[in-house]
Amino acid sequence: MRTQIKKTRKTALRFRAATTGALAACLSLALTGCAGMDTTAPSAVRAHGGPTAQAARLGPVDCGEVKCIALTFDAGPSENSARLLDILKDRQVPATFFLLGERHITAYPQLVRRMADEGHEVASHTWDHRILTELTPEEIRAELERPNAEIQRLTGRRPTLMRPPQGRTNDTVHEICRELGIAEVLWTVTAKDYTTEDPELIKRRVLDQAKRDGIILLHDIYAGTVPAVPGIIDALKDRGYVFVTVPQLLAPGKAEPGKVYR
Repeated sequence: MRTQIKKTRKTALRFRAATTGALAACLSLALTGCAGMDTTAPSAVRAHGGPTAQAARLGPVDCGEVKCIALTFDAGPSENSARLLDILKDRQVPATFFLLGERHITAYPQLVRRMADEGHEVASHTWDHRILTELTPEEIRAELERPNAEIQRLTGRRPTLMRPPQGRTNDTVHEICRELGIAEVLWTVTAKDYTTEDPELIKRRVLDQAKRDGIILLHDIYAGTVPAVPGIIDALKDRGYVFVTVPQLLAPGKAEPGKVYR
């Protein structure tokens, strides 16, 4: 177990070192999608959905009537994820997990199952975090299909959502996602938790950006992130927010394969 924790910590450090420069540039453009691509807002999806809101897996939620916000976590599972799941369960908050394949899904299959069993949305962050816009179509398909197959094997449900590494996507990625039945999900709130291990700073960054229909990006692989989550949840609940998964945020509409949502 100690060996696995050490490996995961090394993975997080490599992830931080490899992505900080490029990801910082990308996340600074988060509200414009990192590349100015067309995106669809949750409210637009709801407007074209069915006549009644879907029942949320942790209770009925109509985000057209209440002030909803979605917590999402990238790049896990990790040794921090069990504690995170305990926090979410204690506060009855659903989340959306965009999971990495190599060294994460494969290292913590029991946590993937637990995420699904406890009502969270389990989605993909690709197999090993390669930048999709730099790959051939065949490589893109492999990055998308491998985690989905493994998640389906573990949970019985094939993911329909994917978050592209660094938010980088293009028409080729959109087309392959359409073929594979996958929609892309970006974010509107980033704590840039890859730059700090200070839970209070992470919390403050989230609260400063939070708005109705927001999609919060966090990473449960970093040491400061999970300790920040209770304060984020409590403060946003005090502001009247209801936490939902990304599909619940879109309901009664549904994410369409090949499209990008934020």
